[in-house]
Amino acid sequence: MAVMAVVLTVGVGAAAPAAGAEALRLLVLGDSLTAGYNLPQDKAFPVQLEEALGDAGHEVTVLNAGVSGDTTAGGRARLDWVLAEEPDAAIVALGGNDGLRGLDPAQTREHLTAIVRRLKSEEVQVMIAGMLAPPNLGRDYGEAFNTVFPEVAERTGVLFYPFFLEGVAADPALNQSDGIHPTAEGVSVMVENILPKVERLLEKADPCGCSSD
Repeated sequence: MAVMAVVLTVGVGAAAPAAGAEALRLLVLGDSLTAGYNLPQDKAFPVQLEEALGDAGHEVTVLNAGVSGDTTAGGRARLDWVLAEEPDAAIVALGGNDGLRGLDPAQTREHLTAIVRRLKSEEVQVMIAGMLAPPNLGRDYGEAFNTVFPEVAERTGVLFYPFFLEGVAADPALNQSDGIHPTAEGVSVMVENILPKVERLLEKADPCGCSSD
């Protein structure tokens, strides 16, 4: 996830809610993994997630706030922008580039905590999608980095999904030639794996179930 062209697509492929239903607005705040790097935009994670949620009976508009090359610091800096979309819930899937660049885990923790707290202050329900450090950075760095995500989730009281690339990382059949970014099929696996936790997030955002069929 080296620095790449900025991609920000809001509501790409968003399906219209059924008559009389009020669709929840789910923000996916991330980097190239959510922006859909090198994929047709209708195969990006937010679009595939919205389709899967619709198939499961949820009226949800998924907002793609993925920017290729972004770090937790970058995500924090653009919160005013993305909050203008008035989300009800958010998946925070940032940190992969922090790890690839070997950034100080303490800074990642600070930025991630600030992001979650700001979202919560706007009454947005939050889930953190965790990342893992590249193994080439060594055991000490890996241990320090990998603990950031569960610790922030616990301290801020938000939902936690341990690894955003679960079932996809290191599988050549599900990754593009760079070995980092998932193929469209890889994104489908990501969506399938995270879907139950996303449904829990939606329950917190809509406890009455008013946005479900």
